[in-house]
Amino acid sequence: MKQKIRFEKNIKDGILTILEFSEVDPGVVMLLHEEEYGLEEMTQASKEGVDAFLTLFRRRSFFPARDMAVKLFDGSVAFFQNAKEEKLIIEYNDIEAVPGEDDFHLEDDDVELDALLEEDGDTKEDEMKEIDSEDDTPQFKPEDTSEHEN
Repeated sequence: MKQKIRFEKNIKDGILTILEFSEVDPGVVMLLHEEEYGLEEMTQASKEGVDAFLTLFRRRSFFPARDMAVKLFDGSVAFFQNAKEEKLIIEYNDIEAVPGEDDFHLEDDDVELDALLEEDGDTKEDEMKEIDSEDDTPQFKPEDTSEHEN
C-alpha cells in the first residue's frame, strides 16, 4: 500500500500537524488520519535522535511500524532544522518493508493462456452432454409405497 505522510508546521500557533494519506485504489489517494503535536517538542525530539522522536511521535491512535517511523524520522530531520520550511511530504510503499521482494511482473513466457484455452477437439455441446447425460427430473409415482405403508 502506498502512503503519503504530510508534515505541516503552523509556526504562529506552535503546532505540527501530520496527515496520513493512503492509496485506496490505483490513483485514488484518501486522507486516513490527522494528528497534532507541539512543534517545539517535535523539533527537540528530532535533535535528540530516532528513539526520542519515536517516543513522542508514536501514539495510540497513530502508531506506524518501525521501518516506516524511522523513514519518517530520517526524512524529517532537515525539515525540523529549517524553521522556515512549512510543509514536507514523505512517500512510503509498504513493499519496502519486505526486503528482497520486488513488484510481481508476469512474463509473457510464464503462462500461455492460449494453450490453456484451446479446445481439445470436443465441442461445447459434446462436453455438456457428457456432464448431463442422465435425466435428473424428479419422478413421483403414487403406487410406489415400498417405504411407507398405510
